Amino acid sequence: MFDNKSILITGGTGSFGHKYTKTLLERYKPKRIIILSRDELKQYEMQQIFNDSCMRYFIGDVRDVDRLKQAFKDVDYVIHAAAMKQVPAAEYNPMECIKTNINGAENVIRAAISNNVEKVIALSTDKAASPINLYGATKLASDKLFTAANNMVGNARTRFAAVRYGNVVGSRGSVVPLFKKLIAQGATELPITHPDMTRFWITLQEGVDFVLKNFERMQGGEIFIPKIPSIKITDLAKAYGPELEQKIIGIRPGEKMHEIMAPEDDSHHNIEFDDHFVITPSIKFFGEEINYYRNRLNENGKLVEPGFEYHSGSNPEFLSVEQIIELDAKA
Repeated sequence: MFDNKSILITGGTGSFGHKYTKTLLERYKPKRIIILSRDELKQYEMQQIFNDSCMRYFIGDVRDVDRLKQAFKDVDYVIHAAAMKQVPAAEYNPMECIKTNINGAENVIRAAISNNVEKVIALSTDKAASPINLYGATKLASDKLFTAANNMVGNARTRFAAVRYGNVVGSRGSVVPLFKKLIAQGATELPITHPDMTRFWITLQEGVDFVLKNFERMQGGEIFIPKIPSIKITDLAKAYGPELEQKIIGIRPGEKMHEIMAPEDDSHHNIEFDDHFVITPSIKFFGEEINYYRNRLNENGKLVEPGFEYHSGSNPEFLSVEQIIELDAKA
């Protein structure tokens, strides 16, 4: 569905943007791939890797709606990946986080509708479910904005959805590159926030493939959640530094012990499919009845049991130390 199409990625110089661009170029023949970000150095570095004739690079910020409207001209699909996502940084700089994650989301919506973009998928996070930190709270607000945007389009074709998944193996700013850096520097111990902490775990390629598939599945208003394994942080440390001591340093500001991707309070909106969940809108869209139990790929789902919660600590699938090592090699 991406052949001869124009695809724009906000925050496209990040880990996700690199992998998504690589995957599009390998599997499809897009008309244009537009990378929009505010960091000229990262754009320059990315141009050295991806310099195909279909590539376009736009300096711009999601806080600037006029620039977005210009960049979205004649675009078919948008992946909104731009965000301020470092939890402690968001806690210490709350207004900056709000400007990017909430105001930026509104600007993406306005620019997409103005340019009659066909489909927009926003990247969410497990931290948006029952949030306790500002980053999660802003992403929950963003999710709500993208859901409600389907009610703003009128007769236009634009449809919006979100994808929510957990920690990405080896992404920038994650704990894995930190562990590897410390080990390379000869560290004798690895920092652990809490011995009982768990996280959902997904590779970058799996995340990209999930987003690609959901462009085909989406009808508008969904929050897509993949079924993925959990890990224990102590097992993660064992996988990378089996001989090293683990030093407990305490939970960081705004950090959770476990992550949730589908909270109990949303169970009456949560439809389970074979390999994913869909949280459906809590609002009804004017003049449109959507059957979310059957998606555009003709996959059928069923409502989860009342009180169901998709929780990293109670997830039925946990990776062993050996499986974490295998997944890292795969990633």
